[in-house]
Amino acid sequence: MEQQEVRKHIEQIITESSTGIMATVKGNKPHSRYMTFFNEDLTLYTPTSRDTDKTEEISENPNTHILLGYDGEGFGDSYVEYEGKVTIKEDEELKKKIWDDNMKIWFDGPEDPDLIVLEIKPNQIRLMNKKGTPPETLEL
Repeated sequence: MEQQEVRKHIEQIITESSTGIMATVKGNKPHSRYMTFFNEDLTLYTPTSRDTDKTEEISENPNTHILLGYDGEGFGDSYVEYEGKVTIKEDEELKKKIWDDNMKIWFDGPEDPDLIVLEIKPNQIRLMNKKGTPPETLEL
């Protein structure tokens, strides 16, 4: 598959699949949890509280592995394996940009001082299980 087609399919998956699994490293072992993601030009963003295990884990080791897109309907479902490096952002404009009223469960609003945004820049993105084809790595 051509790189342009791989990128297009990856972009479609990360746009349509806002919930995924994010793994960080805790005590030299993987620690995974479900997160909600927003994306812009292959960069992922996810809101979190400043006082969480993941924030501490990222401060010690900024590497992450994210799975997005598998809908669980059977063999051959496409999904994305996303390896990246996390930066903690406190930018007010970014908080407003990704704000969703569903986040009111945890935060008072985009100006809540406990709200931070994790920005994940890709090191490698792989398209997996494209209808029985081998994995495709997007050249970055």
